[in-house]
Amino acid sequence: MKIEGAITALVTPMRDGQIDYDALAALVEWQIAEGIDGIVSVGTTGESATLSVPEHVLVIRHTVKAARKRVPVIAGAGANSTAEALELTQASEEAGADALLHVTPYYNRPTQEGLYRHFEAIAKSTRLPVVLYNVPSRTCCDLLPETVERLARLDNIVGIKDATGSLPRATEILARCGDRLTVLSGDDGTCFPLYAVGARGVISVVSNIVPGRMAAMWDAAAAGDWARAREMHFAVRALGNLLFVESSPAPTKAALALMVRTTPDVRLPLVPVTEGLLERLRAQLKAEGLV
Repeated sequence: MKIEGAITALVTPMRDGQIDYDALAALVEWQIAEGIDGIVSVGTTGESATLSVPEHVLVIRHTVKAARKRVPVIAGAGANSTAEALELTQASEEAGADALLHVTPYYNRPTQEGLYRHFEAIAKSTRLPVVLYNVPSRTCCDLLPETVERLARLDNIVGIKDATGSLPRATEILARCGDRLTVLSGDDGTCFPLYAVGARGVISVVSNIVPGRMAAMWDAAAAGDWARAREMHFAVRALGNLLFVESSPAPTKAALALMVRTTPDVRLPLVPVTEGLLERLRAQLKAEGLV
């Protein structure tokens, strides 16, 4: 199974404080129909930080059921405690996930050796492919290229979601790891240039709103049609920027609500977007023919 292409970091739909499993199934169906190559369930965009462990596992299970093996479901299973990450790994495997996404431990700021041992323990605990996730802006923890290179020698560590937003960083990982590790952009704004240096896909927020366009960008790049890929890169730029004006995923859920696909509900400490941003999103969606 290949973990590559345009992969959506899917929101977790909510209604009146509870997870809306019917809306979740509908979102999965729409994403697949639009040509998306995979789904991340309960990643950062899926509000992993505010879901209980039972909810976390249920969302993965329902996503797997809705996907019906048509695309891989990558379960967000990360934690800043290795013991908790191992528990979520086992639960995700039992829920039927096809692969795992493991973020660097946040807040406690482990050393590079600590990071290596954390991910090594996870890899040894599961039969599933593991995708590393490095997002220093959120975790205050940076997984350096030399540590990624060490981890790439472990059989089932197959990829990294690089959300540093740094082209030199991704290039360094590609140079060190070659075909042993799939590099995925974790940042919509840099996926096109990362494709040009050898990244094999993106774990995308903006594809929650325009899955077909993000899939088309990857398909064009994979086919060597760089003019078309560049065109799609610029086509999603304005919308992608708006989705991060306020704390994600509130703007994404607001846009989906305007498209009548889910509610704008998020859980505290996240709050719905301001009226000003809502109007900007409405105008952008209207300009793009999405509402």
